[in-house]
Amino acid sequence: MSESGPADRGTVVPSTVDPDAVRFGPDGLVPAVIVDAGDRTVLMLAWMNRESLERSLVSGRTVFWSRSREELWEKGATSGHVQRIVDVTIDCDADALVITVEQTGAACHTGERSCFHRPVTSAVTSPVIAPGAPPAAR
Repeated sequence: MSESGPADRGTVVPSTVDPDAVRFGPDGLVPAVIVDAGDRTVLMLAWMNRESLERSLVSGRTVFWSRSREELWEKGATSGHVQRIVDVTIDCDADALVITVEQTGAACHTGERSCFHRPVTSAVTSPVIAPGAPPAAR
């Protein structure tokens, strides 16, 4: 996708996902696995409510629901690490999404390309972020 993608034109992202078909959980959320369009690397897992999904489909950029802040947030709004949506698919139970994106910059708030950069063995023995550290790439 070129620099002028769906987000720049305000058009709906081509997708087979109808927000009415999504089975949001009791909390109104659905997990969204974010995957790189180029090499299929899993970049992150985030949560979406109906509004964030609809905004994402219209803007062409990922918008998520922050469970900790209880508010919508557009990925990269402050860091510039935006995700331009290429495709959105839903699983067989209609309760999880895979969003394929063109990632600009790091996907992880730690500055790593992917949030899934630590082997399980090191995850058990070392913290992800020092307590009290501010999020770097939201």
